[in-house]
Amino acid sequence: MNRNASTLVIACGALAHEITALQRINHWPHLAVQCLPADWHNTPDKITPGVATQIAKARAAGFEHIFVAYADCGTGGRLDALLEREGVERLPGAHCYGFFAGDALFDELSEAAIGSFYLTDFLLRHFDRLVIRGLGLDRHPELLPVYFGNYTHLVYLAQRESSDGRVLGEAAALRLGLQFTYRLTGYGELETGLFRAASVHQPVEVLTWQN
Repeated sequence: MNRNASTLVIACGALAHEITALQRINHWPHLAVQCLPADWHNTPDKITPGVATQIAKARAAGFEHIFVAYADCGTGGRLDALLEREGVERLPGAHCYGFFAGDALFDELSEAAIGSFYLTDFLLRHFDRLVIRGLGLDRHPELLPVYFGNYTHLVYLAQRESSDGRVLGEAAALRLGLQFTYRLTGYGELETGLFRAASVHQPVEVLTWQN
């Protein structure tokens, strides 16, 4: 890790692609970024202790400022309790759908179709691995109505405009038997949050998690 950085962003691995894209777009000052495993969303009890470990490491390494690129993400307030004790800011909201879309749009989408299943760019890229194989639908397609019987819409919240992404989103909705809704959100509060975190004048360095 480059110790010349004054700020460390502790990020969900599902945001690594978006963070590097934002760096290229905005020519940001230097941030070091430590990504934790994206699949911890399936085991959110790991998120708070994982972030706590990285905060301790960052302070031992001399980072002046720490920013956490997570929402609550299923931690049930435990992440907020940790960050309040540590004096560390995080992204707003309960989940990535909210901070990408913003509260007003997410509320509008939720009210329009209560039974909505949401995808981001990351989830769409890994749809087969995380949804189809992750839920065992490749082996047991008869479970589809068990998992998705109460859903009516698949809502794709796109961070970047892409005709291929829209086609893949429509295919995912068809595969799950859901109506398709597309909204281009951009990077939302991820971008504004990282703007607040940026502090020194070097390119962003994104680090992958090391066990």
